[in-house]
Amino acid sequence: MLFVRISVTFTVMKPKLNDEARAKESAAILKRLREETEPQIGANTEKMLLNVQKHFTAGDADQNDRIEVVGTRIGRLAGLGFFLFLVASLVVTYLLP
Repeated sequence: MLFVRISVTFTVMKPKLNDEARAKESAAILKRLREETEPQIGANTEKMLLNVQKHFTAGDADQNDRIEVVGTRIGRLAGLGFFLFLVASLVVTYLLP
C-alpha cells in the first residue's frame, strides 16, 4: 500500500513591520529553529570527539610532570586495548561459534 502525505500551508498576510520588528521576529525564528534541530544534527559531536582526544592524550594530567603524562597515556591506551580484546574475544566466542 502506498500512502501519500500532502501538506498544505496557509500563509496569513501580516501588516508591514518596520525593520526592527522584522529583525526581532527573524532572530526569534532562527533561535527556535536552532533549538529544534540541534539534537538531530549532532552539535555536540565535535565536543565529544575533542573530549575523547583530551582524555587519551592525558590533557587532565599535570603537564609539568612528564612521567605522570606518559603513565596516564599508557594506562588509558592499555585499558582501551584490553576493552577491544575483550569485545573481540566475546564476539568470537558467542557470535561466531
